[in-house]
Amino acid sequence: MYRIPFNIPPYAGTEMDMLREAVEVNHKISGDGPFTKKCKEWFEAKTGTASCLLTTSGTDALEMASHLSAVEPGDEVIMPSYTFVSTANAFVLRGAVPVFVDIRPDTMNIDETKIEDAITEKTKAIAVVHYAGVSCEMDTIMDIAKRHNLMVIEDAAQGVMAWYKGKALGTFGDYGCYSFHETKNYSMGEGGAILIRDPEKITEAEILREKGTNRSLYYRGQVDKYSWVSFGSSFLQSELNAAYLWAQLQIADTINETRLARWNQYYELLKPLQDAGKIELPTIPKGCEHNAHMFYIKTADIEERQRLIAALGEKQILAVFHYVPLHSSQAGQRYGRFHGEDVYTTKESERLLRLPMYYSLTEDNVSEVAEAVTAFYR
Repeated sequence: MYRIPFNIPPYAGTEMDMLREAVEVNHKISGDGPFTKKCKEWFEAKTGTASCLLTTSGTDALEMASHLSAVEPGDEVIMPSYTFVSTANAFVLRGAVPVFVDIRPDTMNIDETKIEDAITEKTKAIAVVHYAGVSCEMDTIMDIAKRHNLMVIEDAAQGVMAWYKGKALGTFGDYGCYSFHETKNYSMGEGGAILIRDPEKITEAEILREKGTNRSLYYRGQVDKYSWVSFGSSFLQSELNAAYLWAQLQIADTINETRLARWNQYYELLKPLQDAGKIELPTIPKGCEHNAHMFYIKTADIEERQRLIAALGEKQILAVFHYVPLHSSQAGQRYGRFHGEDVYTTKESERLLRLPMYYSLTEDNVSEVAEAVTAFYR
């Protein structure tokens, strides 16, 4: 057990009250109850999306987006290799081919200048990943998609309460996908949401999410009975999960401001190491408003990173590295391909180290972690 763990799930303090209300007052614990409705309306108001549907996970949100985008076997979907497996799996399950392109070393996001060269007659969509809650260059990406008539799916799993030029991440593309896993800024343990830009796609999404039935239409009084009308699955989360999440959404700004304060504290304390050329700190491009989802540093190389992890571990501080690039994995080589040259994806991923970051992290915790990192380089 580490004295300063890498993550502690967010906790507002009223979660148990919300769960009790769902069970004892509402008598509703399956999906689409009062708490699901509250969360849905909160996200729609906060982001301006046409519709937000809660799901059992961010993975399921991505799989729904793949279905709704009508991705078919043999289609190609351009994406970064530096991402979680769910980004690729959502399309592989439909028989599509992930086409990986290089990332930008400053943000670890997909390099928008590499996308157009990867487009072929088989390209169906672009899947962008907003790493660490820092937006991709969406103006450029949306322009490319428009000119080539491509769908855009935003993997904004880490992007809740983050913005690009004043617009919420997840609302640029045809579909945006959030995660509420226990490692995220706002959590229901396991859960997610899909944001839908086009109002005409809402009914199709509801049917897909409700096992292929028109149940949502029935409960709104738009049909006199509900039945099986198309293919679908059970992407609907439990009302208990929504109740847990609702407690945190009520103090969403407080959680966001607290995380940003700890992020800024890390930055100031570690900036001397960057100025001395020992490490690199995160870059936040102009126009991006991040959400302090994570704080990472970059070491000289993978060997130095491993020594630093060990040194922090000796002080009971848990720091971790992140994704192994998908194109280097067994499944990535089987199902996808890398277009162009891997200049930064592997090199930068091997240098990146994530420091502890969570809502209950204290100023003293941050100071201790920063001092331990500084002592290592001293």
